[in-house]
This record gives sequence, C-alpha cells and structure tokens, in this order.
Amino acid sequence: MREIIREVRRKIITHREVYLRNEEAVKQHLILPLLEELGWKIDDPSEVRPEEKTGEGRADYALVKGGRVVAFLEAKNLSVNISKAVPQLAKYCFDMGVEVGVVTNGARWLVVNAFEPGREVMKRVVGSIDVLSEPIERLSLKFIGLSKDIVENAVKFYRNLRLLENSAKDLVKLGASEVKLAEYVLSLPLRGHVVGVEDVGPSDRILGVYIFDGGWRFIPVEGRELRDALVAVLRYFIDKSSKEDKKAIEVAIKRIKVSGVKYEKVVSLLKGIEEEKGVKIKLVL
Repeated sequence: MREIIREVRRKIITHREVYLRNEEAVKQHLILPLLEELGWKIDDPSEVRPEEKTGEGRADYALVKGGRVVAFLEAKNLSVNISKAVPQLAKYCFDMGVEVGVVTNGARWLVVNAFEPGREVMKRVVGSIDVLSEPIERLSLKFIGLSKDIVENAVKFYRNLRLLENSAKDLVKLGASEVKLAEYVLSLPLRGHVVGVEDVGPSDRILGVYIFDGGWRFIPVEGRELRDALVAVLRYFIDKSSKEDKKAIEVAIKRIKVSGVKYEKVVSLLKGIEEEKGVKIKLVL
C-alpha cells in the first residue's frame, strides 16, 4: 500500500499540469491503482462499474459486493474543489440507497455518509484524506476504510478514526507525552504482544516491527524469526543511508539470509542500531 501511495504522490507532483485539466488521467493514473491495491478488481464489472446510472445522473464508479452497490465514487480533475461535488454525490447515494459516497481529485479524498436526515450535506463528511500532506503511515491506515473488506463499514471506520485522533490530541493537551501515548497504543492487545528488544525470547515468533524514528512506523516482517526482524530493520534504513552504507547494508542482509545469525548476536545488533541511529525498536509477537 505504501509504495502505491508514494507512486501516486510522485505522479501528482511530477505531472500536476496533466491532472489539473484531465479527469480521465486522474482516474487511470491516480484512482484506479489505489482501488486495485485496496482489493478491488478494477477490470471486473461485478466489483467496479464505471459510469453507473442513477436517477440523479451517472456516478463515475460504483463499487459492488455480492451484486449490491456498496459505494459510489465520483472523480474530478485536480483543479476542482471536491467539496462542491459532495451534494451531487449524496444525491447519487440517496437515490440508490447507498450509504457510502467518495469524491476525489486524486490528491484529496472525501468520504460521505449519505444517510443523516436533517443534517447538512457537508456535515456528513466522515473522512478526509490528503495524499500530498499527510504522512505515509497515516495514509496507509486511512485508505483501509475504502478497501473491499471494510467499505460497507466505512462510515463507522472513519468516525472511530476521528474519535481516536481527537482523543489523542486531547490527552496531549492535558499533558500526556506524545511518545508515551504512542507506546500505550502499541501496548494494547490489537495486533499482538509488543515487547522491547531486550525482552524478546529466542523462540518467539515475530509478527512485525515498530520503529520510533520521529514517529512510530510499523514494518512488516517476511518470516517469523528474530533475524527476519533484523533484516526488516536494516531494509528500513537503506533509503536513509549513503551509497556506501547502502552497499554495506545489502551485503549484511545477504549474509544474514544465507548464513543466519545467533539469537544473542541479533539482539546485540538491534540494540546497536537503536543506539547508533537514535531510534527505538519494538517487536510484535
């Protein structure tokens, strides 16, 4: 997901003039790749239907599950203020009895709850995503609400995400440390048990790694051994290293994969990385 987001961001920055005037380019280059990454079969009309007809006009895309439209998506070019398209999108949704509506110009996405009687349309926006300004880590979570697995519950997903963000901000205002707050969230039994490098055992199975490098970042691990976690951490630092250091890291990764490393050595190396790079490393068991 992160690589697709980075690629979409790169395209917007590099080819901005194209997307300012060409809606079709926005659809093909910016929107559909993200939908595909989110689990939608973009070339299968049983899941993604372009130009879906409603009693209020044609929606750019209908997202379909089990033969039922679960969301409408309206696309605009990059020059359009997508907030102005929300009322029309809401009409498409209301006419067809679809709860979730999405409007985007490729850079900014709004998620709308079509069913809130007596509430102004713009106040029905439950989610907002800004591809250019938000951190990749935040974007990769926010987009999950539009995935094929979750989209039917998108309204609940984005409301809860907003509650989480607002609660975190309130706790910081009350004096909670941002680092301690992040560590508290990591300690919750959501993904698995989170431990420090010094607390991992030789037989523990690793599900992933968290690195605090200006903010907590989750890194998936290929494999379940501690050495796989070390490889994941080393790969994280490749993009942040000089050309000479990159080569050294790549050689180290190959050596670890081929020859393996003893448990004690892996722990020592991870602690050394924490100290040298000024980061914190947590392991998800």
